[in-house]
Amino acid sequence: MIDTLMPDLVGHDHSPSAFLVYLFLWSQLYRAEQRRLAVSLQQIAEGTGLSKSAVQAGMRVLQRRRLVVVTRKSQTAIPEYELVRHWVRRRAKTQGART
Repeated sequence: MIDTLMPDLVGHDHSPSAFLVYLFLWSQLYRAEQRRLAVSLQQIAEGTGLSKSAVQAGMRVLQRRRLVVVTRKSQTAIPEYELVRHWVRRRAKTQGART
């Protein structure tokens, strides 16, 4: 993940905040052993050390790049985040084709 995303988000998109937000979400999901995580932008900001506006900017990059899916149960509900790891699916298909 780090080898793939860091050069892409930080180098190509010039958005270190997107990388930090993705890394935060990934670590929280990994610890909780869940596919989705309900967390506020303020909680992400506190967890990453970024400002709330930097988290929002990073989240926009992640959504534009289709690396995160955001769902809400209502307009005022805390969003749920699900990470999309395109490179994992590609690697699995490639390894399966070689066998």
